[in-house]
Amino acid sequence: MALRRDQLEGVFCAMVTPTRADGGVDREGTERLVEYLLDNGVTGLVPVGGTGEYTALTPAARREMTEVTARAAAGRVPVVAGVLSPGYGEAVAAGLDLAAAGADALLVLTPFYATSTQERIREYFRRYAAAVPVPVLLYEIPSRTNVALDPATVEAMVDDGSIVGMKACNTSLSQFVGVMRRVGDQIAVMSGEEPFFATHVAMGATGGILATSNLVPRLWNAVQEAARGGDLRAAMARQGELGAFLDAVFAETNPGPLKAAMGIAGLAVGEALCPLGPPTPAVRARLEDLVPKVMARERALGGAKMRAAAAE
Repeated sequence: MALRRDQLEGVFCAMVTPTRADGGVDREGTERLVEYLLDNGVTGLVPVGGTGEYTALTPAARREMTEVTARAAAGRVPVVAGVLSPGYGEAVAAGLDLAAAGADALLVLTPFYATSTQERIREYFRRYAAAVPVPVLLYEIPSRTNVALDPATVEAMVDDGSIVGMKACNTSLSQFVGVMRRVGDQIAVMSGEEPFFATHVAMGATGGILATSNLVPRLWNAVQEAARGGDLRAAMARQGELGAFLDAVFAETNPGPLKAAMGIAGLAVGEALCPLGPPTPAVRARLEDLVPKVMARERALGGAKMRAAAAE
């Protein structure tokens, strides 16, 4: 589909990749996860991003995960596949593969390791958008890449027609203000940081691409509804209900604790792949205490019955 700005709104799930004991993609588990997410108000699916363990998966597994997700979504919501490769050639090859697998758009990370100038990063995205057959969203996450973009660079990308949206994970609010002032009315700027989500939406973000929406999508929808309605105090209060849970989920590298939390809630998706793995006993104990409480809040919002993903 040719995505419009109004199709990049709401809570998009940065999906975990359900895996089998041998590390392969759990196709049935992925189908169940998609149905759980759509039943509970997610408006878009983002497989094989950072939460989806792009860097740990083989190209074949990335394609399989994208294909299963797109088939299960069946056009009900957009599917935006992650491309987290460090350089141009590999990123283009991955993008072509994932588009062929059914992705409606690609979430493309800024090139990293061999870092470059703002102008050359702009050129990278201009060339990339011309090389792939689906729209591109910019993924900026300086905490992982050490690459931060000037708002003027993002504006130049928009002027070039290179991007239709972005996942904003730069924790500088002044940078976010600059991006919104320059391009907020032209592309879909989506928050990628749970602690900043309510604030970003109040400042004009069209929604978010959130890891913990794998488990509590209705809670995040409630935060967005309050923030978009102009009640930032209520949005922050609702977001605050998730504070201790977020601290535990992100106490160790994502998605190890998140996958464990999903298993505790009855949505088994396997363990994080090497070089990650399950959380430490201390973090797991925190999750075992917090997950039932946060899921009670989720169910109180009218969420659909949890579909157990444990293998028969």
